[in-house]
Amino acid sequence: MNIQQLEYIVAVEEYQHFGKAAEHCRVTQPTLSMMIQKLEEELDIKLFDRSVQPVRPTSTGTKIIEQARKVLHQVSLIKDISHEEKHNLSGTFRIAVLPTVAPYLLPRFFPQLLKKYPVIDIRMLEMKTSDSINSLLTNKTDAIIIATHIEHKDLIVYPLYYEEFYGYISNNEAIFKNELIRTSDIDGEHLWLLDEGHCFRDQLVRFCQMDNVKMHQIAYKLGSLETFMRMVESGNGMTFIPELATYQLDDRQKQLVRPFAIPRPTRQLFLITRSDFVRHGLLNLFIKSLKEVIPEEMMALKNTQRLV
Repeated sequence: MNIQQLEYIVAVEEYQHFGKAAEHCRVTQPTLSMMIQKLEEELDIKLFDRSVQPVRPTSTGTKIIEQARKVLHQVSLIKDISHEEKHNLSGTFRIAVLPTVAPYLLPRFFPQLLKKYPVIDIRMLEMKTSDSINSLLTNKTDAIIIATHIEHKDLIVYPLYYEEFYGYISNNEAIFKNELIRTSDIDGEHLWLLDEGHCFRDQLVRFCQMDNVKMHQIAYKLGSLETFMRMVESGNGMTFIPELATYQLDDRQKQLVRPFAIPRPTRQLFLITRSDFVRHGLLNLFIKSLKEVIPEEMMALKNTQRLV
């Protein structure tokens, strides 16, 4: 048994395909298959059910792959400690970001960060909150950016900034003429919302007390803020957008933006790592670069805002 074989079985479990796993590991498929077969012979156990597509681990294989992840993580920590001691920024930094954050936050600082530090290999993934947390706890990512404060003995939370929610309303809606949005004005029949599982949606549903509102069935199946914004711009309904999104709007689009009446719903963004993460130089550089592009007024909670 060797580290390579453990990397191969983890890759197959992740990609559910021997060919894709081989491509990820930068080896030929026959080489990967042969190495996994040798491991199975050594352990005298079948790790994968090859009779089904996509390929799935056996029940015992699942347990072994879970342990393999832990071993690979410990091996990676040895390399990370070496990088940190040498103040070396090289190495892979995998970070999951909410889909309602990534399109509006990353373009503000990420390209400039990579241009200034080309040796950094940052892998960005868009994930919902629950998937992000799971990916962090299972060592599939090194950090996550979410809008939920969690307490866990194995995790460290770094507060980032606060972000208001805004209404984005087509000029065909009756409330378009209002300067402020009140929760009593919201008509669920004309509301485009993300599907369940997005904390952005869940936070707004709670704030607006819309538990019993019948959501537009087409909207329920779409699932992209950008898609909803285009629907509003075409004259259909309303949606909600995060504050950073308003900085990307042109003058025509800004006319569709409406703030909430006080208290205004606001979320707090956090960056979270595992407690055993040792690349503090890289982490501090990432957080510093991120905060430098956030407007000053978003760095503290105002008395006109309410956390949701």
